[in-house]
Amino acid sequence: MPQVQAKNLSNLMWVEKYRPIKLDDIVNQKEIIESLKNLMKEPAEMPHLLFTGPAGVGKTTTALSMSRQLLGEDWKRDTLELNASDERGIKMVRERVKEFAAVIKIRTAESDERKFRIIILDEADEMTSEAQTALRRIIEDSSETTRFIIICNYLSQIIEPIQSRCAIFRFKRIEKETIEDHLKWLCKKEGIKYDDKAISQIFDSTNGDLRHSINILQSASVMGSISASNVLASLGLTGKSKVNDIIKLAMSGKFNDARIKLLELTAVYGMSEFDFLKYAYDAVYSLKLAHPEDFASLIAEYDYRLTHGSHPDIQLTAFLAQLSRIGYKE
Repeated sequence: MPQVQAKNLSNLMWVEKYRPIKLDDIVNQKEIIESLKNLMKEPAEMPHLLFTGPAGVGKTTTALSMSRQLLGEDWKRDTLELNASDERGIKMVRERVKEFAAVIKIRTAESDERKFRIIILDEADEMTSEAQTALRRIIEDSSETTRFIIICNYLSQIIEPIQSRCAIFRFKRIEKETIEDHLKWLCKKEGIKYDDKAISQIFDSTNGDLRHSINILQSASVMGSISASNVLASLGLTGKSKVNDIIKLAMSGKFNDARIKLLELTAVYGMSEFDFLKYAYDAVYSLKLAHPEDFASLIAEYDYRLTHGSHPDIQLTAFLAQLSRIGYKE
């Protein structure tokens, strides 16, 4: 049995295998961690929490670590973790969240002050406004039995009544030196040879997203070592090079070809609309346009549309059409 468990552990993705389980092990975000540790000194007085910031900077890991430390050995029993992007509607709030929040945690000892349960709502900015309104009422009604940790990328997508009921913590992108040191530490733990230039190359492609950086590192390690060529090959697997090809096709006026590759990228490879825009931003600026202000205005417009729930395929196709026009002017 131990051999089977060891084998399963070695097959895990590194982002899970090396996910911190204590707040002190969280990479960066030191000010936020210290504030949270102070709040945890008086668990009964701890407010609901709202974590906001870019992807891959430790928001979910921080929430899970807090749950472990607050609730002890039975933390899984007393924690409900939901990804709101999978279940966005009011049905999820009324059935799963309300039912879990209604159960009072049974004390295991007279000295047990951790009487509440914890609900972690990840990607809450994907929830509909109706679901968020229902959630607000549950937050009010269950304050004696439940603490909510709400996680989002875009704070503006969370309704004001929920924001006002939470202590808000803004997570920032992780600095280059911190990410590079962490990636080198992972290589040493896994016994993988690495090149400093290749490590730096990973950061340049992920822009402070530690989760994405670790995934690229693991993809490159499969090829034998962390070299510049292996990192480039791994980046191609992530789809960034495909986005570059799509942008070049659109800018050269080949709209239909660009659209076909776009649909393939989103439907077959599963790239999100926000990742596409992020890579498109890098791709277009590398072309050194004569009028970059046209593109800046364009990408801001479509980012706004997507964050407000517009249909991704329609909006990205329209984005490519606008790029074709800009390319024609250039």
